[in-house]
Amino acid sequence: MAAPHAAAAVEPGSGETGLILPDPSTGDPKRPQFGTRFLTDPRQVFQHNAWDNVEWTEDQEAAAKKKVQENSQPLPPEKQDEYDSRANEYWNDFYTIHENRFFKDRHWLFTEFPELAPQCSQNHESHPADTGDGQQDNLNREQSREVADGDFPGSSATYRILEVGCGVGNTVFPILKTNNDHGLFVYCCDFSSTAVELVKTNPEFDPERCFAFVHDLSDVEANYPVPEGTLDVIVLIFVLSALHPNKMQSSISRLARLLKPGGVMLLRDYGRYDMAQLRFKKGRCLSENFYVRGDGTRVYFFTQDELHELFTEAGLEKVQNLVDRRLQVNRGKQLTMYRVWIQCKYRKAPLELPETQD
Repeated sequence: MAAPHAAAAVEPGSGETGLILPDPSTGDPKRPQFGTRFLTDPRQVFQHNAWDNVEWTEDQEAAAKKKVQENSQPLPPEKQDEYDSRANEYWNDFYTIHENRFFKDRHWLFTEFPELAPQCSQNHESHPADTGDGQQDNLNREQSREVADGDFPGSSATYRILEVGCGVGNTVFPILKTNNDHGLFVYCCDFSSTAVELVKTNPEFDPERCFAFVHDLSDVEANYPVPEGTLDVIVLIFVLSALHPNKMQSSISRLARLLKPGGVMLLRDYGRYDMAQLRFKKGRCLSENFYVRGDGTRVYFFTQDELHELFTEAGLEKVQNLVDRRLQVNRGKQLTMYRVWIQCKYRKAPLELPETQD
């Protein structure tokens, strides 16, 4: 259920954002993190495909707020109920039409989220800022092994990643292709059975390293194929925004229970006043900052504070919560597009070490 974007050919994080430097460990080109290319001379705007950390003027922000307010009249309750009850149908239709042609693989993930890269899983680290305390790491792993005893997919793995809203695998397959750690196991699920079937029939799908399944994130009573307290990483890329706002907190809290101590939840999603929000016409608003697209799929536009509250209410600690304001450029058509995305990392607290006697 990875959400479609206003500009289908543009994948967040994939625009030119700086020099492409070789990764010293592999020699392969390594995409720089966002925040490395700044527009200092407006006359140079069409020199590159994208500019980072673009500050909005007060007039721009005022115009964006006005635009949102003009299109904020919600649809009648019965129409909203229809979009909610038929959500699965709309997503299946979306993937039936587009199959695997809509998104590019998200190779930027390994720059923004190094937790998905090989060195993280090989070191069994759930968080790049960990102190490397061997005793703490051993305690967390021992607790995870105790919980993970049993027969379930990936039960013998030493590093487990779950992507929620996997779509056709544009996150999962780059992880499997890039991360050759033998202890890695990847789970991926989507609301759409059509999307999950496309993942399973992809030639790169390896059932020895990956388990794909249909799951409704908003159904907190539905079981996951893993016990609680066994996942190192949970990934949500443009998926939480597809849920009804009233179901977001319970969904995040349910996911948080799946994380092992020290495990991390990674999110990238739409920010308030993103170009996609400003493009909605009247008659598309469901509730405040929540809209329905022409194909029946829905999308919410977040603030940092809203996401922070969702994660902390689920008992997670903030590692990162930032806004990526990007100016993307279509040099052929001489068009500028202001994108706003939010990127978050929140983790479950590690187990406390037992006090030692002097």
